[in-house]
Amino acid sequence: MQARTMILSVIGAAMVVTAGAGAIAQGKHGDHKRPSFEEVDANGDGKVSRDEMQARAAARFNDADSDGDGAISRDEMIARAMARVEKRVDRMMSRLDADDDGMVTEAEMQQMRDKHMGRMFKRMDKDGDGALSKEEFAQGHRKGHHGKHGKGKHRMGDDD
Repeated sequence: MQARTMILSVIGAAMVVTAGAGAIAQGKHGDHKRPSFEEVDANGDGKVSRDEMQARAAARFNDADSDGDGAISRDEMIARAMARVEKRVDRMMSRLDADDDGMVTEAEMQQMRDKHMGRMFKRMDKDGDGALSKEEFAQGHRKGHHGKHGKGKHRMGDDD
């Protein structure tokens, strides 16, 4: 299932990249981190103007336009997406590769699943019986107990 996760990550990144110029050129905030107020307030006057926001968007576009031709090509989009995917994979490896050998074994994956599942059960098992009733399961999913990555990720039954 690791291959499935990698493929879905690449597809997801490609979809984000093609969504528009803002998504294409995420700059150093390419992992959906919002810039600080101070980063956007370029003149430091304590206010963010429309011009400052436009300038930031233009700078991100120019950053993505690696050949400087004023347009973002398919190859530039793919390169940008792949760079983000590579960073994401590196973060995943550092989290999952417990013995730091550059590979993730099924045992290491299971260790992470156990950790996540334990937290999920703690949140969702309202009566503390160590099992989820149909109601607890449904309530937990309605409230978005899907882990830190948001709805639809790391659901029960997903193998990563």
